Order: sequence, then C-alpha cells, then structure tokens
Amino acid sequence: MNSQSIALGASFERPFEALLGELKTNNILARIWQRDKSVWTSADENKWLGWLDCVDASHRQIGEYEAFALEVRRQGFIDALLLGMGGSSIGSEVMIGAFGHIAGWPRLRILDSTDPEQISATENAIESGHALFIVSSKSGSTAESNALKNYFLARAAERGGASMAGGDFIAITDRGSSLEKDAAIHGFRRVFYGTPDIGGRYSVLSPFGVVPAAIAGIDVQRFLKAAQVMVRACGQDVPPAENPGAQLGVALGLAARNGRDKVTIFTSPRLGSFGGWAEQLIAESTGKSGKGLIPIEGEPIGDPGVYGHDRFFIDLSVAGDVDPRHAASLAALERTGHPLVRIELASPSHIGQEFFRFEIATAVAGALFGVNPFDQPDVEASKMKTRELIRVFETIGRLPQEKPSAPGEQIVIHADAKNTEALRRAGAGATLDSWLRAHFATLRNGDYTALLAYIARSPRNIEKLQALRLALRNLRHVATSVGFGPRYLHSTGQVHKGGPNIGVFLQITADDASDLAIPGQAASFGIVKAAQAHGDIETLAERGRRVLRVHLKGDVGSGLDTLQAALLRALA
Repeated sequence: MNSQSIALGASFERPFEALLGELKTNNILARIWQRDKSVWTSADENKWLGWLDCVDASHRQIGEYEAFALEVRRQGFIDALLLGMGGSSIGSEVMIGAFGHIAGWPRLRILDSTDPEQISATENAIESGHALFIVSSKSGSTAESNALKNYFLARAAERGGASMAGGDFIAITDRGSSLEKDAAIHGFRRVFYGTPDIGGRYSVLSPFGVVPAAIAGIDVQRFLKAAQVMVRACGQDVPPAENPGAQLGVALGLAARNGRDKVTIFTSPRLGSFGGWAEQLIAESTGKSGKGLIPIEGEPIGDPGVYGHDRFFIDLSVAGDVDPRHAASLAALERTGHPLVRIELASPSHIGQEFFRFEIATAVAGALFGVNPFDQPDVEASKMKTRELIRVFETIGRLPQEKPSAPGEQIVIHADAKNTEALRRAGAGATLDSWLRAHFATLRNGDYTALLAYIARSPRNIEKLQALRLALRNLRHVATSVGFGPRYLHSTGQVHKGGPNIGVFLQITADDASDLAIPGQAASFGIVKAAQAHGDIETLAERGRRVLRVHLKGDVGSGLDTLQAALLRALA
C-alpha cells in the first residue's frame, strides 16, 4: 500500500488524536459505509455513495472493457480523444501522466475546452480517420461535451459520410440520458453506462475512468487490484486512527478549523495532473455555504518565507523518484511549522489508491464541515447566465455590449459597477497598472487570488500565467490559483462562488485569432466561450466577490507579456 505520513506540528497533535477519537465514538466510518446521510446534512447524500463499491463493480466488468479495447486496437485506431468536462475527463488525464503512452495502443488525449485555438490544435494533433472519439458525460446534457461531439461528428461525416460517422464514436453516460439517445441516432460503436449513484467527481474508478484507460492499453486489472488495497484499508471496520482516508480527512478538517484552509498539493512530474483531479474533488465537495477548503495545485514549491499561516501541504511522490532539492524544501516547510502530509506511491500504477484515499478523506472533511460533499449548488448559477447570453445572441446576432471600465489599445479593463467604483476610489485611473494595484491592494491575510483565463491551455500560456501567479505569491505572500475557462467552471468554480469570500479574482479574456462553427447552433465556439466568461464574472460580482477582467486585444502572448509587466509595476 502507498505510504502516508502526517506531520501537523506539536500544537495540532492532541486535537488531531481527539478528533480521530470523536470519529470512532460517533461511528462515522461505519455510518458512511452504511449510507447514513445524517453523517452530513441529512439531505440526499445516501443517493451518491455508489463510489464506495465501484472498484468491485468495475472489476466485474474488466473482461468486457478489455475485449472492447482489443477490438479498437485491432481496427487500427491510433488516437482516442476523450470529449468531456470535469469529473468525466480529469481522472483520465491523471492516468495519461501516470502510465504514459503504451506502445501499440491508441494515444489517449483529452479535450475539455470551448477555446477555438485549443480545439484546432487538438484536432491537428490526432490522426484523421484513425481516431476514436469518447464522448463522456454522466447527464448527457453537458453543453461543452455536446458541442464538441457535434463538431467532430460533422468532421467525420465530411470524411466518410454521415451514415458512417458514428462508427468512430463511443459514449460513456448514464442510462436514459440524452447522450444515449444521440448515440443511437448516430450509430455510435458502443455505449458504456455509468452508475446513477456516483457523481461526476467521484467517478474515476467507475466506467468513466476505467473504460478510457482500457482503450489506452493500461492494465486495468492491475490498476483496480491496487486500488482495492486502499478500499479495504479505508473500510468501516478499520479504526479511524489506522484508516488512511480518515486520517487525511481529519487532518484537512482540523487544519481548516485553525485557518489553514489553502490545501497546497505538490506532485512528482508523472503525477502532475493528480493535483487538478484533487482540486475539483476538494473544491466542489467542500466549497459551499460560505465554507470550504481552497485547493492550490500547480504552484511550484517556494521558500517558507513566501507562505502565510493559512497553508496545508500535501506532497505526492513515486518511490525512488525523489528530487533532493524538492525534499530539502519540504523539510524546510516542516521545520517552520507548516502542516505537511507526505504520500509515497509504490509505483505509478498505484495511483488508483490515491483516488480512493482522497474520496474518503473528502467525505470525512465534509462531515466535519457540516456540508453535503456530493452536490454543487453554485455551479449552475453561471451556466444559467451563459444560457441567457447565448439566447440573446440567437435573438439579436451578438452578445450584449459591455461598457469598459477603462478602455485601452492593447488591454481593456472591465468590472461591474460596484467593483469599478471601489477601485476608482482606491486610485484606479487611466493606466492598467493603477487598476491592478488597486485590485490586489484588497488582499488581506488569509485571502487567495485566482487567475481565470479564457484562452487556450497551451504550454506557452501556462508558462506565462505561472509567472503571473508566482509574482503574486512571492510579493504578496498569498495562495494562488490558475484556472482555464471553461474547464475551471466544472472544478474550482463552485468554491469561488459558494465558498468563503476570501478570493481576489482576475479574469483574462482575449480576441480569438480565428473561430469555429458549432454544427446545429447559431453560436460559434468563440461566442460560447465569451458567454461563459461573461456569465461567470457576472455571477462572481453578484456574490460580492472582488473581481476584475482584463481583455487582451490582438496577439495573446504579447498581451500576457504586457499584463505581467504591468502587474510587476503594480506590486512593486
């Protein structure tokens, strides 16, 4: 089994043991396994606990999955492109990193964006006519997944005719969904069914994660067998003090009670995408009713001096794959009193254990927070705004006109009336520097900042946004998050709106160099993305969040460089 060590510091040792004792006294673990919704809020939690048994259920289906994967391999598919959002895709992204491309099997790729540049780049990367498309959506009504499905179906029809296009597609969805009906209409090669009592972010060990893994040639039998070890270790008969999932959940809950609610996740390179998966799990499960843990993933490790007293660190590594400099930095964090959990995987194929450990931990933390960890009440708010804006576009042929707070030749600044007035009172004027200075001057101890970028999630853009976040962390000593839209709407979007009001948000939008039409829709991908950005910033503003938008005109890379220079001046 993967190892776990928890170092919370002397001041937390006794409270940690006491809280584990409370879990035992109140029989929390057994009640979770018995589907007792009173562990949380007595809402409908008992209807969303199928993930507790899904490793066994998936194991029973292995023969079916492997037989289909062999059929795909024999028929010469070179690529497998998964079209999905949030829980339907992020787990597969983790497995791509952990297992790598397996020679002789289709190369698994993920597309979870409405950005035209990213869609085009992905389309150009796959082997036309030799790609299997995996449309993954639990409800079948996910707008982004359906738009991508229609786009690639039309492309396949152009190559081989409409009657044959569906042969390159499969669906993973719940029975009775609209996607199941579409699959029948278009003659999809196969439909795999999820389990109704498993929510999207808890579904990685179900068909939503296991089917794409099998198609990519991953040894799913070995993967699930390793995961089963953690399932047993987190069972209802294992005392909380010996239960690895309960230990992590109690540590998270205790840290948050003491102001250490920024869960900062480090990973070794092959496990890099795990942070994104855990980010969604933690943010959507705990971030509601003004409470929540704020997951911080992808932020490089720094010296102890750049961190405030609001951090809780988790480090995941693979046995034998240790960077001495990283290990020294972790030791320095522990010496200075930061809570630190170290998890070491026996091998990358043991990643399934961590999926289950974190699911149990999140369920336990939700019980300590007193929230329902299986709903996402605030995610729908920005979706409704987006749908309203698209209806406007369909009616008048354009999105509603926005009056900028400050126009500019290269960067235009937007904010709602309340934030605009507050920032102007704080000194925002004619320059980008002044708006950034006033905006980030609102940061207080215990706040975090999030960069929300509606641009292509490309290596170049990731690098430039990382430079922006590190400037904020190093100069303001705050936790920083980077999200690419609309991907983050299915992840941290919940805690942004429903969690504690301690975020300072900078949304980044840009002109699209080119656009792509969506078959059957008046709105293009570029219009949908713009509506999603507008809908999200409006919802954040309505929730009283501190939010500013910068729109980059012309070349995105040049715009990001200008933004970085202005930010450094503003923070100086």
